[in-house]
Amino acid sequence: MPQTGTLPHTGTLPQTGTLPNGGAFSRTGHIQSLTPLRGIAALWVVVYHFSFQYLPNIRPEALTQAIGKGYLAVDLFFMLSGFVITHVYHRSFTADPPGRYRDFVKARIARLYPLHLAVLGLFVATALGARAMDYALTGRFEMIPVDGARSISALVANLFMLQGLKASELSWNYPAWSISLEFIAYLIFPLLLPRIWAAPRAAKFALAGLLYAALAWFAWDTGDDFNQWNGPQTLLRCLPEFLLGSLLYAAFRHGGAGRLLGGNAAGLFLLGLTLVCLHLGAPDLVTVTLFAGLILALVANRGLVARALNIRPLDWLGRVSYALYLIHGFVQYAATRIITDLTGAGREALSPGWSLVTFAIMTAVSLALAHPAHHRIEITGRRGLRRLLGIDRQPAAA
Repeated sequence: MPQTGTLPHTGTLPQTGTLPNGGAFSRTGHIQSLTPLRGIAALWVVVYHFSFQYLPNIRPEALTQAIGKGYLAVDLFFMLSGFVITHVYHRSFTADPPGRYRDFVKARIARLYPLHLAVLGLFVATALGARAMDYALTGRFEMIPVDGARSISALVANLFMLQGLKASELSWNYPAWSISLEFIAYLIFPLLLPRIWAAPRAAKFALAGLLYAALAWFAWDTGDDFNQWNGPQTLLRCLPEFLLGSLLYAAFRHGGAGRLLGGNAAGLFLLGLTLVCLHLGAPDLVTVTLFAGLILALVANRGLVARALNIRPLDWLGRVSYALYLIHGFVQYAATRIITDLTGAGREALSPGWSLVTFAIMTAVSLALAHPAHHRIEITGRRGLRRLLGIDRQPAAA
């Protein structure tokens, strides 16, 4: 969740600047509307996981298909990540690609690992605590298995960010599969960015066509089911979308796309069309295609749409989105144990009313935990790890 793309990024930028389409970025390199959009996508994933996937008696599909399409938020994350990473690093990588690669990887480790390891530690500690309790009650201690989900091999895969290549067998915190794939994209991306950025406009269009063709083939091969999270084929979902996000930023910087889509009418039209397609359950490839136009329209807009999107609650939601994305998997894991202990059965036994109450509590707990996790683990851990890795003097871009 796909995070998620999903994330604020770090790098070196000018203190202020103006984009060719007239939009400005701030002292931190922040482009408005990206942070709220990321927050909305993260909350969409949470609602999808907690209702459509986890609590079968809620049945949101009776009202709308949009919640059941929540897995597409990960595709939005991948595009946003390619867009933002290109914004942050295109100058430094085109100037000195070899010299910047090591610092880039260190910055990505500092950005992703502190919270990932903290939540992973919660899963491991809970598993060991449950086994210790069973030992106290029964005298038997069940060892953590060597293979399979929540196993020793899965723990090693998580430590090296490889869990996304076989998430069904390598996951402890199942939403983290997407940040694993995004990390793999990070390792490849600096090698491609200088060539993408220096390519003439016709070559960029041709590359965009090839990447879209790869996504179309992926849609055909999966029966237009983009909810592929298990196995190496997920790279066919992540990498084209990540690189398309980079090309979207190139189009945004050129200015033509911003002038064409930056008006309120274009933004509202694309937003409305995307919501209608989600509500009606349109083909996944169609919705992902609309995401590209929607990103350009929202980041280029400086009018009514931007003011509505950049309100303080949505900005806060975007800032804690990575924490929300990772922590909600643990909330679901804990809720499963609590529901089982209280009911003696499982979540399937909950009535629709109790399912809604459970959904509301789980969502509220996830949001409440995301705020301290963002500030005390994510930000503090990133700063400490950047100092440890020797990149503490680089300014951070949102």
